[in-house]
Amino acid sequence: MRYMETYIPIFPLKLVAFPGEEINLHIFEPRYKQLITDIVEKKTSFGIAVYLDKLMPIGTEVELKEVSKVYEDGRVDIKTVGKKVFEIITLENPMPQKLYAGGRVMFYENDQNIFQNIYSEYLFYLKELFRLMNYDIDLIPLQVNSFTYAHKIGLKLEEEYELLLMDKEEERVKYLIKHLLKVIPILRDIEAAKNKIKMNGHFKNFDPLEF
Repeated sequence: MRYMETYIPIFPLKLVAFPGEEINLHIFEPRYKQLITDIVEKKTSFGIAVYLDKLMPIGTEVELKEVSKVYEDGRVDIKTVGKKVFEIITLENPMPQKLYAGGRVMFYENDQNIFQNIYSEYLFYLKELFRLMNYDIDLIPLQVNSFTYAHKIGLKLEEEYELLLMDKEEERVKYLIKHLLKVIPILRDIEAAKNKIKMNGHFKNFDPLEF
């Protein structure tokens, strides 16, 4: 469901920014240095639009949290956080009297409803994936959603964008479960191969065979 239309600066990147995600960026192009200067002065947000083989219509509004470092040549390191998913309705490249692009966008409403059994299944497979990856993390129920670890589970950029297109949490979680069910068996095979390699050179105790 779409709602609320507004005009925001647009920053195309080969990156999918997810709502709630903290994104650190190094800004060095003159047009985007100008964009960040304007954002700091006006205390407004901007949009990260996904660039695949071309500029895609769906992106995420991000809010500037802090300018972490300003370099002598004007480059800056910034910290941002993803807010709402949007669709670009019209685009001006560049905006009037600016170096960077801007556009009229329509924000999407995010339906967070999900059945508990589907959510529990997702957490189960997510824990198994991180165990196989030796990634030590405490997954706290209700603090994890479909976007929380989407960058850490092996999705391709195109798959991350496909996830961003979905406006229902249950649909996104089912998509991730399907992905995990493909990845986990591969990691299990790798783990088994590693254990087998470790056994090479060691004395082995074989069960007796009757033949």
